[in-house]
Parts: sequence; C-alpha cells; structure tokens
Amino acid sequence: MRSFYAIYRKEMGHYFVSPVAYVVIAAFVLITAVLFSVDLNYEMTQAMRQQMQGMQYGMPTNVDVPSAVLREFFGLFSTLVLFLAPMMTMGVFADERKRGTMELLMTSPISETQIVLGKFFASLTLFAIMLAPTLVYVIFLFAHSDPAPPWKILAGGYAGILLLGGSLLALGSFVSSLTENQIIAAVLTFLAILLIWLLNIGQSLSGWVGSTLAYLSLISHYEDFTRGIVDTSSLIYYFSFMALFIFLTVRSVDSMRWRRA
Repeated sequence: MRSFYAIYRKEMGHYFVSPVAYVVIAAFVLITAVLFSVDLNYEMTQAMRQQMQGMQYGMPTNVDVPSAVLREFFGLFSTLVLFLAPMMTMGVFADERKRGTMELLMTSPISETQIVLGKFFASLTLFAIMLAPTLVYVIFLFAHSDPAPPWKILAGGYAGILLLGGSLLALGSFVSSLTENQIIAAVLTFLAILLIWLLNIGQSLSGWVGSTLAYLSLISHYEDFTRGIVDTSSLIYYFSFMALFIFLTVRSVDSMRWRRA
C-alpha cells in the first residue's frame, strides 16, 4: 500500500508541478461553462416555443427544462472525454520510457501492479478534480429552477461520467505503455476510443448482432446514467472494462522488465 501511495503521490505532483494541469483544467471549465450556457438557453427557448404552440392550439404543455438541461449537459461531457482522455494519458508511460525514468521504477521494490494502479488512480483523481468545478453550474440550476431536477439524474450523470472517464483512462494508459512517443499514444488512443464509440451504431441493427454491438458500446451504457438509471449490467461492464485494460497494462509493463533482462 505504501508503494502504491508513493507512485500515486509522485504522479499527482507531476501533474501540478507544471502549469499544464492548471491550463487543461481552466480550459475544461471554460468550455463546459459555455456549453452549459448554450444548452440552457436552447432548452429554455424550445420550452417557450412549445408552450406558445400549446396555447395557440389550446393544448397546454409542461416542459421539464432542468432535467432536459442536465441530460444534454451530461451528454456533452461524454463528447469532451473523447478528446480529453488521450491528452491525459499519452504521457503516463510513454514519457517515462522516453526520459528513461521507467527503468528506475522497474528496478525499485515496487510491483508492476502498484505502478499501474498508482498511475491510473492519479489520472482518475485529476479527472475528478476537473469535474468538481462543474458542480457550480448544477447548483445554479437547482437554485433557480422550479421544480428542481431530480437528484437521481445528477447522481447518475456524475457516476456515469466517472465510470466512462475511468474506462477511457484505463484504455489510454494501456496504449501509452506500448510506445515511447506521446503523439503516437494520443492518436492511437483517440482512434481506439472512436472505434468503440462507433459501436453505438449497433443499436440501429436488428438481431443478436445489433444487441451485442450495443452492449459493447461505452456510450450506450452511459446513456442510462444520464437518465438517472443505474443498471447493474452497466456497472459490471464498466468495471470489467477498466479491470481488463489495467490487467493488459500490467502485462505490458511486465514485458519491459523481461525485455531488459
């Protein structure tokens, strides 16, 4: 446990010793703030339009704007993570290998599993820190909307984005362990994520092929969370996805030791 914490603390210090983490967090907060504002204005405009049409035809409508805003907002999160995960993980192992510091880690009394888990949870912590400021928008929505959106959408949305982010970070860490070039790691991670993303198209297909592709898609499971639905199968899927790529990363790091020997 002490070795794991040493790796975790080292990685967190590496993130915040340079201005890179602060710039990325600031850019993420700015982008999400703009998207939230645009989404809120759009949903309010649509609600007013529907109400006016309902009054015109004598059919009053009741549009749940806060819930719609949250669902759309969490949907935009998933798109941002598609670009964010490759940037966050491209140097997790590739930079260590390029600078030669990976050899120091491999010769230290730390197991490959502790190295991989320490780096993974450090990147996941940074991701959670980036999400934390977005709570300000949600608090604003709860304070100024009547009725307030259901708490299950809020809790489910943030749980889903953490699981989605964790899965993509695990995938990106594995890809980063395969190369010394950060740009190659970022590009390959983006392509791998995009390929998995496209499996969501399988929902439009019929039969067992469509259901299988839909189940393998990361985004199809995430959509349930944005509606406040926490399905056991989705939890199993995300944790299995993370465990698989953490295991593959451990094996990849272990192979470095054998190649040097």
